[in-house]
Amino acid sequence: MKLDLRVRIFGRIAALLSVTKMDDARLRKYQQQRIPHNPVTDLIFGGVAKGVEVSPGTAKGETGPLDVRVYRPAGATGPLPLVVNFHGGGWTIGSLDSTDWVCSQVALGTRAVVVSTEYRLAPDHRFPAAAEDCYAALADVVARAAEFGADAGRVAVMGDSAGGNLAAVVSLMARDRGGPRIAHQGLIYPAVDLTMSSPSIEENAHAPVLTKADMIAFRAYYLDESEYRNPLASPLFADDHSGLPPALVQVAEHDPLRDDGRRYAARLQAAGVPVRLTEYAGMPHGYIWFPRICRSAPQAVAELVAEQRTALAG
Repeated sequence: MKLDLRVRIFGRIAALLSVTKMDDARLRKYQQQRIPHNPVTDLIFGGVAKGVEVSPGTAKGETGPLDVRVYRPAGATGPLPLVVNFHGGGWTIGSLDSTDWVCSQVALGTRAVVVSTEYRLAPDHRFPAAAEDCYAALADVVARAAEFGADAGRVAVMGDSAGGNLAAVVSLMARDRGGPRIAHQGLIYPAVDLTMSSPSIEENAHAPVLTKADMIAFRAYYLDESEYRNPLASPLFADDHSGLPPALVQVAEHDPLRDDGRRYAARLQAAGVPVRLTEYAGMPHGYIWFPRICRSAPQAVAELVAEQRTALAG
């Protein structure tokens, strides 16, 4: 399916902010920028869902505190399921602001507490800083679940793009390090093979929002070539995928990472892990960030909510 005209136009605008056009000084300045809430940005990024309370907090990272943002359905009582989110941005950019719409929609639809966490960004903090931060934050938030009005026995993780990578990696780490127990992993167009061997990378090398050149730049900021096949960077290369949480893997037709998601879903299924794989036709990478531009975003979030609600039901 062809890309919508509005997606193509938006892709041309997004290309102006490509990391391939930034030197180190501009990149570091860009990392400090935040997305304000106003009618224009909420039109593009969706804003916070009505009926959701948002509050700031902190969690323990590997080396120090990390900022988190907590989303809770207004008026909800009793311990609620807990969902921990990791934002995208090539391990290099992105922030809590970029996931307000998704996290608030999940909190509202799943009737869960969603905790979205920051992590140290490359290039100042290279692999495995992001992975270790996310695992430490997950363990800390689960240990403190009662403080958030959440149930430590009903936990899911989710993330998109680099955040999907981190959700998959944290699921491996939790299995291999003795917890916390994760009931579901929501992997939205995840990067799982940093050798960049998926055929869709060439097929969609010049797609809107994310290009092959962008991927190469993000990878160079994040880690060295000797680490491309490390399972904490490329979870596809883990020796064993059995015993991992059930997964929803969502991919986009016009995304260089499309086949990463397909391959990871197949690997999980081969290991006996329950998996739902959905490909959104006509969509580019990052579609879930732009619910007013990418028409499949609401459907994708509804699917994520339904899968997590079932997994966290008891």
